[in-house]
Amino acid sequence: MCGRYASVKAPADLADEFRAVDATDGVKVADFNVAPTKQVVAVVERHPRDADGTPDPEQVERTLRMLRWGLVPSWSKDASGGARMINARVESAAQKPAFRRALKARRCILPADGWYEWQRGRDHKQPYYTHYTDGSSIALAGLWEYWKPKDDPDGQDLKAQYPDGLVTACVLTTDAVGPLAQVHDRMPLVLPPSAWEAWLDPDRGPDDEAVAALLAQPSPELVARMELRPVSPRVNNVRNNGPELLDELPPEEVAEPLQLDLLAGPNPR
Repeated sequence: MCGRYASVKAPADLADEFRAVDATDGVKVADFNVAPTKQVVAVVERHPRDADGTPDPEQVERTLRMLRWGLVPSWSKDASGGARMINARVESAAQKPAFRRALKARRCILPADGWYEWQRGRDHKQPYYTHYTDGSSIALAGLWEYWKPKDDPDGQDLKAQYPDGLVTACVLTTDAVGPLAQVHDRMPLVLPPSAWEAWLDPDRGPDDEAVAALLAQPSPELVARMELRPVSPRVNNVRNNGPELLDELPPEEVAEPLQLDLLAGPNPR
């Protein structure tokens, strides 16, 4: 699964890396402990719309947007369930009512400097941080949705609370690959740069051969580019936020060291 990650890079750097236009309006700030329900930066592609809201099928715009982590389906009565839907399993997303519409046409990338996962032992819960050794962003495959409040029979004034609606996202997860499985049996679905164009294309659905091929475990070669290191349990508290969260924990403080290191490998193409 994916329940925390780090998103440190400035929007200008992310826009350059993902070949997108920055539409975050300066909202994004460095966050070393991104947690569910926070605003997160996402890369999306959409057809631009005219003044009447009609999309132009001949053009596609790739932008950086701020979304809330925790997907709220468009048909939800309220937004309270978003905090529980931070992840979607690739094996079942196409069948789940909460995710299948987004998988068809509203896929996104959530750029991360790295993500945290917890190794659970009999008497410990050790966090690990996974990142690319060359410092490039990890492209977490995600889904996004737009939710607009309806008339609420319980009397809540949701339209006043969310006058512009709510745009939310979740992270797709898959079976862990290689040494990552020593920490947890699940991991985020990570996309190499060669997959970004097909994944973001709003005109390609999950039945498209190129998109369907991406709904699989990352390759061992891609995972080999990553480093996995134990970090301080301070990351467990969402109120802790700073670069020290990424520091490697001294070996003597690691309850159950991993048996196999991740080694740097070739860049993905």
